[in-house]
Amino acid sequence: MELEGQWWKGQLAADIHQALRYKELKLPSYKGQSPQLNLRRYFADLIAIVSNRFRLCPAARHLAVYLLDLFMDRYDISIQQLHVVALSCLLLASKFEEKEDSVPKLEQLNSLGCMTNMNLVLTKQNLLHMELLLLETFQWNLCLPTAAHFIEYYLSIAVHETDLHDGWPMVSLEKTKLYMAKYADYFLEVSLQDHAFLNYAPSLVATACVASSRIILRLSPTWPTRLHRLTAYSWDFLVPCIERLLIAHDNDVKEANKQKGQHAQPAQHSAFPTQTPTPQQAHVQQHVSQYLQPHQAPLQYHHQTSQQQNCQQMVSTSHTPSYPLQTCPAGLQSSVQARGHIQTGASMSLAVPIEVKPCISVSYNRSYQISGRYPCITPCFER
Repeated sequence: MELEGQWWKGQLAADIHQALRYKELKLPSYKGQSPQLNLRRYFADLIAIVSNRFRLCPAARHLAVYLLDLFMDRYDISIQQLHVVALSCLLLASKFEEKEDSVPKLEQLNSLGCMTNMNLVLTKQNLLHMELLLLETFQWNLCLPTAAHFIEYYLSIAVHETDLHDGWPMVSLEKTKLYMAKYADYFLEVSLQDHAFLNYAPSLVATACVASSRIILRLSPTWPTRLHRLTAYSWDFLVPCIERLLIAHDNDVKEANKQKGQHAQPAQHSAFPTQTPTPQQAHVQQHVSQYLQPHQAPLQYHHQTSQQQNCQQMVSTSHTPSYPLQTCPAGLQSSVQARGHIQTGASMSLAVPIEVKPCISVSYNRSYQISGRYPCITPCFER
């Protein structure tokens, strides 16, 4: 562990980071004009679930989703072929990021529930044709940085022994680092769910994941100088992306509370009894407001105290997919019609690029507020 920490502080890690920052400046443009954009969340979840099943690294998962986004942005693709495209993107990404023995096999992909339910069978020739088409689309360049490629470098200094929790020294530095890594991974998965995060540079998304984790864990200062220097992003520049991440987290916590409340409904007593804040909690909220005040963030993040109960669930579980893996969404077949299809061989139907009006980006409340008044209690900080 100590050797790994020393490696991240070395010159080689700094050089790799600079090379990735340079490459992200030349990433292909994303317009969000796919006719199947409303299905994008389903296929992003599909890639995430399949990659978790085969225990692929986050870099492979994020690269696969990014390849899918870029390909969908350029082609009008039928629903059945989208499954083939999504799995081909995951296969290419795993070949690029993983060891050879970790790459999913053809038989394993065909055994997936989504393939059997859609009556799809992948063949070797089918996959080869799709992989070639993908590689030609990206001009044989798969070295495309994603947020997952930056997160570990930033996490190496995300927590320091001089950081304070609620104004007090941390009880356990190692446990704090562990929770920081878990929250950062959670926010990293959240960024896969919405194509709006493609409007930000990958390094900025990774930085915002770290900053959001520090807000949730109530560490001060919220954005220390060391992270500002390493990432080259100021707090004000990060706020819009942080806002999106915390909105998603807020919705997840509310959904978790709702589900837990439904399960606990038959019980005689309420699962979430109303409690008055203890003097310690009142001191926590007062102090957190003080350490966030110097940033002059234009937002305040308010959370209900009842949401304390499920904070742990958001750390230990991955982001909930919008659709189950085994079945396609209802009405999927009729929601999008294939157009301008051409035959590419091996019974594969793909469409030629078309001009589509850019889709309106997902709107969100700009007045939504962020502040350190986040009452989520993590066990590693209990006194």
